[in-house]
Amino acid sequence: MDITQLILDDHHEQRRLFAILEQVDRADTGVLAAIWDRLAAFLELHAQAEEELFYPALLQVSIAAHRAAGAEDETLDAIGDHNDIRDAVADVGRHPVGTDEWFAAVAAANTANGDHMAEEEREGLTDFRRLAGLQRRHQLAVAFAAFEARNYAGVRPVDKDPAGYVRAAEGKLPANGSLSVGSLKPI
Repeated sequence: MDITQLILDDHHEQRRLFAILEQVDRADTGVLAAIWDRLAAFLELHAQAEEELFYPALLQVSIAAHRAAGAEDETLDAIGDHNDIRDAVADVGRHPVGTDEWFAAVAAANTANGDHMAEEEREGLTDFRRLAGLQRRHQLAVAFAAFEARNYAGVRPVDKDPAGYVRAAEGKLPANGSLSVGSLKPI
């Protein structure tokens, strides 16, 4: 199991749910609402799992590899993207389900999410596969799966200050540069 694959699997599910919304009859508002509610909750759960586990680990391995600047930029951008997605999801809730305005807001959320996923897949996930060993990716995958399972009923959306997030994540890193795995793992 690999956290990068779990994230890709989540991305596939998000794309699938957006595609389902595009194919449901506009008059079937009960189905549209049910699928949207599931997708909206899933988008937030996925974002918070990444913010809790993936991005701090990306910063950690990048600092250890002396490539912190790129990871900081990627993380700042990702946290900002998550905020944009949260705003887009909130905008969907301002419109009656099935209306032109609702579909336009769903399309805007899909665009914001799609842009974020493409960037993350091209940059953050690729960098993490290059910098983190399989054991570390497996450990994070287990934690990621557990986080999503424990919070299956949903989590409360909370915007984050991207710069504050990076400062806080970097402040939690061990001073010795250890990734807390292998021979450098603290006893």
